[in-house]
Amino acid sequence: MVEHNSGQFLNLWRDVSMALVHDESPDLTTRQMSVLLTIYLDSPPHTVRGLAEKLQVTKPVITRALDTMGRMKLVARRRDPEDRRNVIVQRTVGGSLYLEKLADLIADHSSEILTKEGAE
Repeated sequence: MVEHNSGQFLNLWRDVSMALVHDESPDLTTRQMSVLLTIYLDSPPHTVRGLAEKLQVTKPVITRALDTMGRMKLVARRRDPEDRRNVIVQRTVGGSLYLEKLADLIADHSSEILTKEGAE
């Protein structure tokens, strides 16, 4: 097993973050990214209430994140037809493509770190 130091992971995070900054993709806050990843990695359905509980934040925090990501077309919302008090948060093609690109960036930069390690 290859040992890693914290600097390698922080460098990975910085490199991926810088790649996102230089890209035309939307900039997301850490909180927005956490919400987005939860929506896409955890099985649906997702509600504002459920996301707030899962991420241990208030419903207004989730609503603000969803407002921003909705304008970016990364998520969509609709009323639950069975319980009109609930808002269902849905994945979008734009959100899927955004996270696919992010995963590719992480994989590319991870392989660079592993390649450097192998050369040392």
